[in-house]
Formats: sequence, C-alpha cells, structure tokens
Amino acid sequence: MKANMGSTDRILRIILAVVIGILYFTKTVTGTLGIVLLVLAVVFLLTSFISFCPLYAPFGINTCAKK
Repeated sequence: MKANMGSTDRILRIILAVVIGILYFTKTVTGTLGIVLLVLAVVFLLTSFISFCPLYAPFGINTCAKK
C-alpha cells in the first residue's frame, strides 16, 4: 500500500472522528445513525494512521505532497 493521504487530509479525518465519537458518547447521536457514524469514525481513524484510503486508489486521488 502506497500512502495516498497528505497531512491535512489525515488531520481532518482525525478531527471528524473525534467529533463523531464525542457526539455518540454524549448521546447526541443515537440509534442506527449513531452506530453508522461510529463505524465511519473508526474507518477515518484507521485510514489516518496508515495514510492510505482504499477509495482514493480506484479514482487516482492522491493528497500527498509532491516529492
């Protein structure tokens, strides 16, 4: 897996995951929507830590800085 996420993309995903987590655990978002958003937050965190987004690959998207 070649990294295809830049630092700005990674930071935004981590911030979104934290916000979703806070909304879920404070019971602002509940039910099926809450569970779906929590799963999305976990995916955001995982892709941020490995710097690779599988959905970017088929479309040729690369947010890494040019080297």
